[in-house]
Amino acid sequence: MGKGPGLYTDIGKKARDLLYKDYQADHKFTLTTYTSNGVAITSTGTKKGELLLADISTELKNKNITTSVKVDTSSKLFATVTVDEPAPGLKTIFSFIAPDQRSGKVELQYQHEYAGISTSIGLTANPLVNFSGVVGNNSVTVGTDLSFDTASGNFTKLNAGLNFTHSDLIASLTLNDKGDTLNASYYHIVSPLTNTAVGAELSHSFSSNENTLTIGTQHALDPLTTIKARLNNYGRASALIQHEWRPKSLITISGEVDTGAIEKSAKVGLALALKP
Repeated sequence: MGKGPGLYTDIGKKARDLLYKDYQADHKFTLTTYTSNGVAITSTGTKKGELLLADISTELKNKNITTSVKVDTSSKLFATVTVDEPAPGLKTIFSFIAPDQRSGKVELQYQHEYAGISTSIGLTANPLVNFSGVVGNNSVTVGTDLSFDTASGNFTKLNAGLNFTHSDLIASLTLNDKGDTLNASYYHIVSPLTNTAVGAELSHSFSSNENTLTIGTQHALDPLTTIKARLNNYGRASALIQHEWRPKSLITISGEVDTGAIEKSAKVGLALALKP
């Protein structure tokens, strides 16, 4: 996160990345190459059980404009054009999915020293309007995230969040699902030299009165190798090891086991990302 409070999506992001990022039970392969004129071409293949999913994407950067186009195995085309800082602190994003005629939308992001705003509107006759905003500074942030469906006249999303940041600690509190789910998260840097950190997230559902607690940690064995582990109150334990065997090229092996049903097979995931 840069100077200022960032955007609403930054609330609790450090804890979420620690607890959930890079964990997977699938087999994934990603290869990125670059053409002579600077176009990045990325091919991705993912095996989910017996199902094989693949996509290919291209990305071209020209000054402050980035154009990205992706095509997947279901013949869907995802296109995004991002204009970075047409004015100080402003970012404009236009995106659509073909052949979905209702998918087009325009998003504006604005980041200030004491505020961060993101708003988007669908390019349809009765669009879905999204707004999220935060105010604060590098220490304390408060914000909200709203979505309004102009076709039905109803709010489809009503979220609010609070973020507290200290030199080595981040604590967050969010109220989601129109007030039905309360999430509290915690992220603490134990040792910056070894990138050692611990984190936890507690989620409470008011409608079902259920609690989900997930705790996790990460540690760098060396500058190129990181290990992570997590455990939740339902007995699901996960771990991963990630190694950068060459610059920007990563291999990640992760596994999950249900300690309450140890007779079941463990889930093992493999991700390989290659970049020149």
